[in-house]
Amino acid sequence: MSGNILIIDDEIKLLKLLGMILSQENFNVKESSTARSAMTMLEQHEFDVVLCDVRLPDAFGVELVRSIKTKYPHQEIILMTAFGNITDAVQAMKNGAYDYLVKGDDNEKIIPLVYKALEKVKDNRSKIVQKTTISKGFGQIIGTSPLILQSKKLAEKVALTDAAVLLTGETGTGKEVFANAIHEGSDRKKNNFVAINCSAFSKEILESELFGHKQGAFTGAVKDKKGLIEEANGGTLFLDEIGEMPIELQAKLLRVLETGEFIKMGETKVSRSDFRLIAATNRDLEHEIKQGQFREDLYFRLNVFEIHLPPLRERKEDLKMLAKNFIDIFSRKLHLSNLEVNPDYFKTLEKNDWKGNIRELRNAVERSLILMEDNILDAESLPHYSDKIVPESDSLSMRSLEKIHIQKVLQYTKGNKAEAARLLEIGIATLYRKLEEYGWR
Repeated sequence: MSGNILIIDDEIKLLKLLGMILSQENFNVKESSTARSAMTMLEQHEFDVVLCDVRLPDAFGVELVRSIKTKYPHQEIILMTAFGNITDAVQAMKNGAYDYLVKGDDNEKIIPLVYKALEKVKDNRSKIVQKTTISKGFGQIIGTSPLILQSKKLAEKVALTDAAVLLTGETGTGKEVFANAIHEGSDRKKNNFVAINCSAFSKEILESELFGHKQGAFTGAVKDKKGLIEEANGGTLFLDEIGEMPIELQAKLLRVLETGEFIKMGETKVSRSDFRLIAATNRDLEHEIKQGQFREDLYFRLNVFEIHLPPLRERKEDLKMLAKNFIDIFSRKLHLSNLEVNPDYFKTLEKNDWKGNIRELRNAVERSLILMEDNILDAESLPHYSDKIVPESDSLSMRSLEKIHIQKVLQYTKGNKAEAARLLEIGIATLYRKLEEYGWR
């Protein structure tokens, strides 16, 4: 069984001796002589078991146990002392230590004890994975910045009601995560949470998805279909990118919200559904109303309680925490172990402006895990954010500037024209016309 071991002891001879003994068992061993340097190592490397002296020059090992277990709950800590103080032993166990050794007297017990501790670590990790897999509610929302905490506080309060919620903010800021958390924090959590992106479907398909249809209602309707409004009965319906909903469907949605009644496509019978609506948009709906693209009466019906989600560039203090979460998720998914993260990895992440927000960060972390060498995440695993070159205009004309801007947006969306049109706030037909004008395909 392999394992990553950290030894913390200010007695250098003993530190080197223990390191040699454990290395001969094919463990990956690192050594530290102070609590401060040990905490730095714990930040930078992935460890399983920590062997820690009780008396360190800058900390009391018994208290250090609590700090380590709080930040790294999967790790197991074995304390070592030359004093054999039973009071320290009891307190260490209370603080979460796996076991306690007396230096000199228990040397032959070290190897077997480390193996037992590693078995416990394996069990800890499986429990954490299970907990992460089923993590729901407000525990999904990661961050301690004032802006995200304010949004979370509002969401926690409105979750206790049945009020309609409008989540606003840029693409990729975590609107569906918030919607799901509100559902899980409500009395409706035992029933369905159903979600749909209104920009992903044509008018006819979106209407069928929402309201359902009877067999034969249109070409291809070979059997009855239950719509999401019906599926959400007793639960929550989340409409993402509601600003993209065709105006004809907006009127039908308004009727459902006001009466709780709807009619399936191809049917005359009225059906009922009691659901809580959460909508989200990255558009300025008040501007869309002025442009005749969104119904004002629907806007007021939706905007009972608005929560704005901040972009990642305004909460960069959460960047490291979010990145670590994605590293954990994808390292398990890719079956990676003994992963090392260099400090320059996080410093490089801070150089980007994250226009795609949390979604872009998630993609960057996953890509870096695939590209990394020798299981080490470092700056070379990431794009050179500080070296981004912005093309200069050969003209100050609006046409030239527009061409450059569209090109940058298409590069950002990796050629996804529908996403580019949304970011540019123009119709997809307009974008295709522009591309034809510029001779692009």
